[in-house]
Amino acid sequence: MIEYFSKVFRGAWATVAGMMVTLKYMVKPSVTVHYPTEKLVPFERFRGALLFDPGTCISCNLCVKACPSTCITLENATIPDPKNPAIKKKVAKVDWYTIDFGKCNFCRLCEESCPTKPKSVWHSLDYEVVFFSRDEMVRCWKAGTKFVGQYWDRKEKAFKDPEGQIQIQDVQARR
Repeated sequence: MIEYFSKVFRGAWATVAGMMVTLKYMVKPSVTVHYPTEKLVPFERFRGALLFDPGTCISCNLCVKACPSTCITLENATIPDPKNPAIKKKVAKVDWYTIDFGKCNFCRLCEESCPTKPKSVWHSLDYEVVFFSRDEMVRCWKAGTKFVGQYWDRKEKAFKDPEGQIQIQDVQARR
């Protein structure tokens, strides 16, 4: 009979302990995020999509040399030589810069090798990068383009802004 009452007591105590846990979490505020309309901001060290600022790039090619997957290419800007206009002279600015997100492994070596302050290439906090075709994975930047870049549309033979790209922050944090 003592064994019967000890089982009843242990069962009742387990029920009360479970209800205490339930009551404790019932009075706390909700942590649910309504995903399509609300987005969580990732931690500072999150490696999201790569962004590029052609205005701060000095075209040193260190990011191209540091990339293990060879997904970055760039071309220096040139000006005609004043003495001989047929000869083009390189300047410390970038003419165009491309990143192939299909090859990129988000290792962050390109960002670490960039000598400019603020960085001209950096990982954003965007975790929703949308690609609808293989062409959209290759992003190109020139002077005056947005941080998300443009892609070359083979059918229309023109550069286009990517559609469906939702940024988490308007101003992207640079490290």
